[in-house]
Amino acid sequence: MKARDLPRQAPPKLRRRPPGAADALPATMHPVLRRVYAARGVVQADDLSLELRRLLPIPTLDGIGQATAVLQEHLARRSRILVVGDFDADGATSTALVVRQLKRLGHEQVGFRVPDRMRHGYGLTPALVADLAPAQADLLVTVDNGVSAFAGIEAAHALGMQVLVTDHHLPGASLPECAAHVNPNLPGAGFGSRALAGVGVAFYLMASVTRELETRAGQRLPAVADLLDLVALGTVADLVPLDRNNRILVQEGLRRCRARAASAGLMALARVAGCRLDELSTRQLGHQIAPRLNAAGRIDDMSIGIRCLLTDDAAEAIALAEQLDRLNRERREMEARMRDEATVAVRRLNISEGSLPPGLALYDPGWHAGIIGLVASRMKERLHRPVVAFAPAGDDELRGSARSVEGVHVRDALEAIATRHPELIERFGGHAMAAGLTLRPGMLARFAEAFAEEVGRQLTPEQMQGVLVTDGELAAAEITLETARALESGGPWGQGFPEPLFEGEFEIVETRLVGERHLKLWVRPEPASYPVEAIAFGHFDESGAARPPPGSRVRLAYRLQSTTFGGTARAEMLAEYVQSCE
Repeated sequence: MKARDLPRQAPPKLRRRPPGAADALPATMHPVLRRVYAARGVVQADDLSLELRRLLPIPTLDGIGQATAVLQEHLARRSRILVVGDFDADGATSTALVVRQLKRLGHEQVGFRVPDRMRHGYGLTPALVADLAPAQADLLVTVDNGVSAFAGIEAAHALGMQVLVTDHHLPGASLPECAAHVNPNLPGAGFGSRALAGVGVAFYLMASVTRELETRAGQRLPAVADLLDLVALGTVADLVPLDRNNRILVQEGLRRCRARAASAGLMALARVAGCRLDELSTRQLGHQIAPRLNAAGRIDDMSIGIRCLLTDDAAEAIALAEQLDRLNRERREMEARMRDEATVAVRRLNISEGSLPPGLALYDPGWHAGIIGLVASRMKERLHRPVVAFAPAGDDELRGSARSVEGVHVRDALEAIATRHPELIERFGGHAMAAGLTLRPGMLARFAEAFAEEVGRQLTPEQMQGVLVTDGELAAAEITLETARALESGGPWGQGFPEPLFEGEFEIVETRLVGERHLKLWVRPEPASYPVEAIAFGHFDESGAARPPPGSRVRLAYRLQSTTFGGTARAEMLAEYVQSCE
């Protein structure tokens, strides 16, 4: 059974984004871009200023003063510092950034360790600390983890190691005792952005340490801004909202990439992914480069990815990037198999229950714990409701990865379940749209029932239909290469500052099947207009998806992009919704 055999869902609704006031935006700006900006709350030219000097002040990040003092003390003592990362792209870029900058500041006794997903679990755990004991460090610096690592920090303290926690995840009711916490989401935090990724927090700490060392030394030191390519990659990959502060970090990182001033590893990853550095965008970071980096942490060892980001040797970077590319191909094959198996499970559930529950918990004993987050995400997108996918993690534990939809804060939902049924969940943590948890195997059925019940309290049937928010229609004269390039230059686009999505009705001129799953279209916006190319990736994944005949009319929701495929620059539609008008 393939993914297209899922229970038939109603097509998403198209909802137009309310227009905004564009009067104060420059009259010379492309008119489509002016409309798009205004609809996202950008109302004056100053809002578009993304220079690094506009970044929220470094000293205002909560906990950064104490953390800087702790690090300075250890640097002065030439302490052994170990950076403890995470096995995703945010954790890998955070780790590489801290290790790189400390070495650039002259501190050679710095290394890193990333947990093994199966043996250690997430973050700084007692199992990981036990493995560190033979090569003890004086200071452990966590990046993208640690805010809930009570047991792991206690284990480190028992071995005489200090712990400095840098994280961006939401804390629980209390914080573990450690040398310092740096986190924009601490209780009572006053920092101007709660959306920093783990790598953003690491950047702020390294900037603070570098600035303090410069003051003491009375001379310029290597600037951590040189590493903003890593910040851009980790921020986009972690899907944190691109508020203005994050847009500044990402824009500056992209600028370095386009100028070929990025790390050798990131440039090598772009090369194996087929990305042109001079045209690099957030879409390419998120959809082409990040998956290759993430593949190591999902099915092998994220140390491979971190080593790729740490090396300055171009040949070594290419070799590691090619290894990551091979792992990513293997990951895609595993994901496709697991997605098909999830489809079978959903179909059976729909038959036995008569309808799908508001929240789904899926499990297969053959699933890989590193892939379940991708499976949960794909099923959530298809079924328009929160999904938790579970995989075995040893003989007596199931590890789950949850993905949510608008209207359900999935971490809070798990907390509500844990409060109501304290025996169900062993551990959990995460954000509004994604979370992780562990269960004992015997608790799965009860958890599935509790999860469906909790989600049902929060979601209405209408919310489970799915909605695509569009920027309205483009006139035929606006569907041009000039418009596509103006929109591409108007980014960075991403979570919370979405890339423009347009809708419209078109006449089908020609269609072509690409592979088994994709639909290539040539469409005409007006009777006398020139046909425009469009591509609908994964179109035939949908149950009942058809190939529209020439002369028929369809409604599309699409992103307008430029392409040079085939050697000619032109506008192309990336269709996310194809619906017959018949």
